[in-house]
Amino acid sequence: MTSPEGAVEGGLDEPTGLEPEQGSLELLGPDDDWQPADWEKATAAVLRKSRRMREDDPDSLVWEKLTRTTLDDIPVTPLGTASLLDDLLTAGRPARAGDWDVRAHLAAGPAKAGNEALLVDLEGGVTSVWVEADADTDLGVLLDGVLVDLAPVVLDAPTAPLSVAEAFLALVGDTDLPAGTNLGASATAPADDLVAVARLAAERGVLGVVVDGTAVHDRGASDAQELGWSMAAAARVLRVLTEAGMNVDDAAGLVELRYAVTDEQFASIAKLRAARRLWARVLELSGATSGAAQRVHAVTSRPMMSRYDPWVNMLRTTVAAFAAGVGGADAVTVLPFDAPLGRPDAFGRRIARNTSHLLIDEAHVAHVADPAGGSYAVEKLTDDLARASWEVLGRLDTPEGPDEQALEELVARTVERRDQQVATRERPLTGLTEFPNLAEELPEREPYDGWAGVRSYGAAFEAMRDEPPAARVLLATMGPVAAHTARATFATNLLAAGGVAVDVAGATDGPDDLAAALDGHTVACLAGADAAYDEWGQAAAEALRAAGATRVVVAGKPREWADDSCATGVDALAFLTRTREALA
Repeated sequence: MTSPEGAVEGGLDEPTGLEPEQGSLELLGPDDDWQPADWEKATAAVLRKSRRMREDDPDSLVWEKLTRTTLDDIPVTPLGTASLLDDLLTAGRPARAGDWDVRAHLAAGPAKAGNEALLVDLEGGVTSVWVEADADTDLGVLLDGVLVDLAPVVLDAPTAPLSVAEAFLALVGDTDLPAGTNLGASATAPADDLVAVARLAAERGVLGVVVDGTAVHDRGASDAQELGWSMAAAARVLRVLTEAGMNVDDAAGLVELRYAVTDEQFASIAKLRAARRLWARVLELSGATSGAAQRVHAVTSRPMMSRYDPWVNMLRTTVAAFAAGVGGADAVTVLPFDAPLGRPDAFGRRIARNTSHLLIDEAHVAHVADPAGGSYAVEKLTDDLARASWEVLGRLDTPEGPDEQALEELVARTVERRDQQVATRERPLTGLTEFPNLAEELPEREPYDGWAGVRSYGAAFEAMRDEPPAARVLLATMGPVAAHTARATFATNLLAAGGVAVDVAGATDGPDDLAAALDGHTVACLAGADAAYDEWGQAAAEALRAAGATRVVVAGKPREWADDSCATGVDALAFLTRTREALA
């Protein structure tokens, strides 16, 4: 597995005994005469109509226009074609057969209250529990009434992995523990603790180690960075355990890997499929002979969730859970929609566990073997992501484990790039950067530390919403309602994303109407049609300034008579910052 310096050696595609199958899957029939050029022509017509392409642009330009690039610089084609699988290793297919393990998460807190929540979850159909604990946690109270011989318990005790594992085993005694039970030592735990917990797990025939990729995902890592880090962390586990005398196959059999899944469903499906390919390769390079299947626990992403309009989190987590199921996760945890607000209540926990049950029992997602298998686009994305992740692994792997400084540098660049996309609303966040509701009343939840260390994708906008300015902007609408509605709606939503409320002038006939509507406002945003701007926009701006406005903004393209402008593609964060400063 390692070089003399201890780093993982070998490429992702070098021939090995566990090399995945090769080949292309042909979905078109022999009599089908469809050609990509037919799609190009039809799509180009749509793009020309929407003015995204010129009349003289070649139809083939649609590929460039519609291809998007992930944060790992992986191009995602707008259309999957058979040629994508030429000479491609279509690997990473799920091994799970049947329903996934519906796993509830319980954050650290009072043992009695936690026990009540766990029992309700188990009664409601949860099949395993993931509990945070420390040396002071009373496991006897926390797990009172939990049938540990039926429902696997996954421990999460970063500060005291050995003492919590010992306390758990003392509590359960000689009870036969089910597959999936995990004593939960972190892959980055001190070597002595890692070895001790692994030996306890091996003696009891349960899992003992968690490689938690969500820890770096929560800090802002991309998919490839999360996967690459997890492989470096898993390699460290194998080194530590084999150096302690454990067989590499036995060591690998104690490991469960945990990944975040987001509402970008195809990327999440590919992530779990790529993870299996990466794990198989790491095992091969480690000298494993059994080819132990990877056990994957998928958790809906924390950073993708928002404290504002939290109900949208239900939609985000549903898509993420669907992706986890399609990607072949063995266990799935849907985090409650209200978790960003505080300790989830009974309703939030019920919706979370029922999301998996709806996907399994109503949509039958778990009853199809590898639903994404053969999809040209997903197979290609899986291969590209696996290769990108292997490159990250090469940069992070050291004898002591993942290189944290190198990881921080990678993640920092990803965070900067993602933040820019969020700021310009290229990566929209419904309910926060798009369609915000300033009048919403957020549900109240008990404070807790469950979101500590999570860098929300919308953190900058949430900070603005946390401290809305007292002053409001006058939405200086020009002309009749029908003429200004589109731009007035755009400006209202954009300002609301920064916690800025508006007062609307309504239908107006000229500059005097707008000046009269100013009524003490210091910032005004003109909203009207281009014809109105050309005809009396400058006069309107002058009238507003004469009436006391210190800043005049125009909704649309910049105008020389306006102090600022806002239109589609604007850096919303920068614009809102300037506007809030003017209001202050």
